[in-house]
Amino acid sequence: MPQSHTVGQGAEARQIAVLIREGKGPPVVWLGGFKSDMRSTKAAFLDEWAERTGRSFLRFDYSGHGESGGAFEDGTISRWLEDTLQVLERFVTGRPILVGSSMGGWIALLTARRLMAARPDLSPVGMVLIAPAVDFTERLMWDRFPEDIKRAVEETGVYHRPSAYSEDPYPITKGLIEDGRHHLLFGGPIQTGCPVHILQGMEDPDVPWQHALQLVEHLPGDSVSLTLIKDGDHRLSRPEDLERLIGAIEAIV
Repeated sequence: MPQSHTVGQGAEARQIAVLIREGKGPPVVWLGGFKSDMRSTKAAFLDEWAERTGRSFLRFDYSGHGESGGAFEDGTISRWLEDTLQVLERFVTGRPILVGSSMGGWIALLTARRLMAARPDLSPVGMVLIAPAVDFTERLMWDRFPEDIKRAVEETGVYHRPSAYSEDPYPITKGLIEDGRHHLLFGGPIQTGCPVHILQGMEDPDVPWQHALQLVEHLPGDSVSLTLIKDGDHRLSRPEDLERLIGAIEAIV
């Protein structure tokens, strides 16, 4: 059963659901993707690995996701970053390994920047980023939206975007787009203070592999590895993909 942690105050308060597996070594922390949850295929596989190897593993749902409270439509990068930082400060002891999938890759980089400045004792010892959707609200959404969709977002405050991963469309709000602009990382060097391993499928329709190359170019001062998987999709949840994920984590450990 997940533990619950309150993030925010007053009208902004929401309950964040957290699953913790005690174990040895640097805690591995799962940061899921946009509209995903902590019981996804990759997160569950990592939990099985952690149980088998005696590793410490933590996963949680951002507000508006999975078993956490709050409405998804209220979500922004600022809000989900706050969820992440407060969960780490509450439940993690020692420097973690951050494993970020899609949007979670962006959140991981933002988290590392905040922790290096304010809590170096919690700054990551390493990162594994799976199809990292850095700056996705701007580069992979807004810049690609045709003018009629941009106009709809501006006038109505939301665009319901069809998704290949759900029968229901994803609400893309004006607040999400505008808030994302406060967290854009491309355009300057991105400091992480730790080794980074990126896993990227070359058949990914959502985060092009060229996007991962651009991220590598913005990580000039760190030890960076990039694994391009020629037939890999966005999820990278096939058995061979999951083994690559474990290998990348164990290499950091």
